[in-house]
Amino acid sequence: MRRREFLGGVASFAWPLAARAQQPAVPVVGFVRTTALADATEWIAAFRKGLKDEGFVDGQNVRLELRSAENQPERLAALLAELIQRPVGVLVGNAVAMLAAKDATATVPIVFAAGGDPVRDGLVASMNRPGGNVTGVNFFAGLLGAKRLELLRRLALSAKPMAMLVNPNAPNNEAERRDVQDAATTVGQELLVRDVGSAGDIEDAFEAFAKAGAGTLLVGSGPVLVSHRRQIIELAARHALPASYTLREYAAAGGLMSYGASVTDAYRQAGVYAGRILKGEKPGELPVVRSTKFELVVNLKTAAALGLEIPPQLLALADEVID
Repeated sequence: MRRREFLGGVASFAWPLAARAQQPAVPVVGFVRTTALADATEWIAAFRKGLKDEGFVDGQNVRLELRSAENQPERLAALLAELIQRPVGVLVGNAVAMLAAKDATATVPIVFAAGGDPVRDGLVASMNRPGGNVTGVNFFAGLLGAKRLELLRRLALSAKPMAMLVNPNAPNNEAERRDVQDAATTVGQELLVRDVGSAGDIEDAFEAFAKAGAGTLLVGSGPVLVSHRRQIIELAARHALPASYTLREYAAAGGLMSYGASVTDAYRQAGVYAGRILKGEKPGELPVVRSTKFELVVNLKTAAALGLEIPPQLLALADEVID
């Protein structure tokens, strides 16, 4: 073989290798939560759906990396550092995790799904023009406490005190507490509030509620409470406490009633935003989405176990009735 032919053959062999090396890698999306991923399976599936709506399919043209701090916020910095070094194209998660992400990077795009006030909590400069590298979806989890109190009283009006569990580490904790306390004062409802941050705290709170003679229970918002929802539902049943919760997931797991924004839909919208950012849009120019899908869910089986008859007017308002 002549030298020219040999070199031509080498060139034709080397070109595809070089072309392949220059192909862009499959983008990576880091999905980070402060609590267990097992408690967020529906939300992760909804996020994948949002990505798919924008043309990104996990395992094909995008890779979703899931991380959890397992209720230990101090682990977030290391988890985020590892993802940023990969590198990731977008970081997504709940408010506490994305606040840590904002501290960790000013360049990697961040998409949050949060129930508090993202401006007050320091996630964005404004709702319409977030600025910087952060945007997301706001689903009003902690801003509906007064409505939950009203619905619970309609379902199970009691002269006994109403108990309330609050997650002290949730960004919207203080606003939620004030909202519910003001509503309780207005209608003359005695309120017993306990801060809880662990399974042991929750057990202690229910013992304290029992000693104080609580007649109903209001469960606040926040990822710690959501992650312990099965424990809370079991204790509410054991103490025969009619309870109102923030998310449909509680009622689906056996809770009496829930009222709040659809977090599942919020994570779908977060997936859409992540997809748009992967296509080149800037997070700071994407307005924070306000979730407008609210759900009232009533569990009739739990109501029967508590000896409660659901008023027809309340059933008529329900978006979903679980038999």
